[in-house]
Amino acid sequence: MSSWSSEMLELRLMKNQVQPTTPSTSSLMGNKSSCAEHLLRYGNPEKVLIGGVLIILTVSTICGNLLLVLSVCLVKKLKQPSNYLIVSLAVADLTVAVAVMPFVSITDLIGGHWMFGQLFCNVFIAMDVMCCTASILTLCVISIDRYLGISKPLTYPVRRSGKCMAKIVLLVWLLSASITLPPLFGWAQNVNDDNLCLISQDLGYTIYSTAVAFYIPMCVMLIMYYRIYRAVKVSVAKHAITFPPRADDGVNYVSAVLKLQREVKECTRFARLLRNEHRNMSMFKREQKAATTLGVMLGAFSVCWMPFFLLSTTRPFVCGVRCSCVPLWVERTLLWLGYANSLINPFINAFFNRDLRTTYQNLIYRKFNHKLATASMHEALKLRTQT
Repeated sequence: MSSWSSEMLELRLMKNQVQPTTPSTSSLMGNKSSCAEHLLRYGNPEKVLIGGVLIILTVSTICGNLLLVLSVCLVKKLKQPSNYLIVSLAVADLTVAVAVMPFVSITDLIGGHWMFGQLFCNVFIAMDVMCCTASILTLCVISIDRYLGISKPLTYPVRRSGKCMAKIVLLVWLLSASITLPPLFGWAQNVNDDNLCLISQDLGYTIYSTAVAFYIPMCVMLIMYYRIYRAVKVSVAKHAITFPPRADDGVNYVSAVLKLQREVKECTRFARLLRNEHRNMSMFKREQKAATTLGVMLGAFSVCWMPFFLLSTTRPFVCGVRCSCVPLWVERTLLWLGYANSLINPFINAFFNRDLRTTYQNLIYRKFNHKLATASMHEALKLRTQT
């Protein structure tokens, strides 16, 4: 009996030593659901306010970019190789508004809970990353195109053919798609625990994706803007015209004649200079417009996307690779600030492009006149039936 009791005591001690090392089911479930700890709960007034703002932002983005695409496609004067990049930018922003913003809006209205399944989560993240990256890379290529147009005004416009620009647009979209492929083929899995849909937090993938999608294009745009600014500064110095001096009143007749002859020669040279300046004035104005347009685009791009990418870069190092420890409302606010860049781009292009602005006005004016004509016809028919 004593030996049997001693054996039972040893078994109990061994059991007590083994039990603490095995995790319980509740702890496993807690780790699995930890990604859903930051889900938000909105009341009805908050849902109405947030939903109204998101709908206005989405619809405005669709209308602005669709109007730009239609303008370039319908107006013969705008069908130029240089506008291929603008159309590619508008298509990328339009795809963001159509294929990405509605799902993000629905998810935000229900507090951040992902309700479209794990399979569509990967498809959604791929579309989001590809279209946003294509928009950013197109802005980068536009800055390079503007710089080459200014630095090589005689040779670059000849090389900028339709086939060349189409190849550049295709390369931009292929590079954007390359960022979406790793999570689909197992390098870095996206975070999806039936509650949240979050892009992969793998450290290597985060560095690669943010560098290609933001930091490298940002550096290129800054370099191009600086070089364009220097070119404009040099052009301003070249276009500074010094007028010929005038003769003083208190001089004798001989000196006045000599000065008059010198002034005639100066005027002849001055007229020749004016003819050259007239030919170069259009180039000078184009340089100034390119610098201004690129500066506004760069400023809007930086304000909209820099906070989001700074957060995306630092989040895996602070929170780990499984979930996000950043409050969900902060992430969503910075994400929608980045989406706002897709709304701003078509209006920036229209503001600094007179042909686009005129086309916008004509399209809207014709549509408005068509509605007025239809309404007046209905009113006339009503009066006629009443009489």
